[in-house]
Amino acid sequence: MNPTTLHLPHRAEKPRRTGLTMVIDGGIPLWHFIDMVSSAAEYIDLVKFGWGTAVVTGNIGAKIDVLRENGIGFYFGGTLFEKYVLQGRFDDFRAFCLDHACGNVEVSNGTISLSNSEKASYIRKLSGDFTVVSEVGFKDPLRSGQLAPPRWIEYIGEDLAAGASLVTLEARESGRSGICGPDGALRSGLIEDVLASGISQESLLFEVPTTSVQAHLISRLGPDVNLGNIPAQGILGLETLRLGLRADTLTAFE
Repeated sequence: MNPTTLHLPHRAEKPRRTGLTMVIDGGIPLWHFIDMVSSAAEYIDLVKFGWGTAVVTGNIGAKIDVLRENGIGFYFGGTLFEKYVLQGRFDDFRAFCLDHACGNVEVSNGTISLSNSEKASYIRKLSGDFTVVSEVGFKDPLRSGQLAPPRWIEYIGEDLAAGASLVTLEARESGRSGICGPDGALRSGLIEDVLASGISQESLLFEVPTTSVQAHLISRLGPDVNLGNIPAQGILGLETLRLGLRADTLTAFE
């Protein structure tokens, strides 16, 4: 929607396959959640209930109802999946997601000792019941920094082959791990290697909680790049970046 006479980049209407915005909910109050969704539903494609917050959020059902009413997908953080796997309760994880009528699940190995091939086996087990969003990269900055670009590319490809519909490139909510360095700067060489590998940009979801990294990827890849881990207060700001309505991207699409 463009209510002005300005020439702005085209943005596909929902349901979108590109230009996805994934918002992270780290436990915001229900009234704030409802306000967030009602104010910005047209710009939100997915909500991730971060970490294990789905377990301790007493009104999770009410939040899910709000998302369904507004046509927004959701899933629980990959850390919750890892907790179930760590305790040998994978079937309970599947049941938990089915009980909440999740259309999507996140499968990751960012913290626990789980090889990517083992992670891929879980993707295959879940892909029949859910749309799987996998994640590549580690929570620990040192461990993630030691993961060479060829391994990133290998793991992304393995996840997609196993049935993942979207592969998240880790950055954490702090933006200081995975595709970002401990200082928060984007690992541009890694990104360029992944893009040059031939993996479809549509299959990638970049975690980008900080404005500087958001602006860099939008300028480099265009307004329809898939971006995630967007804080609730940053949704409209991100959309202005996508449309060149913020100083960081003002001249990028002219």
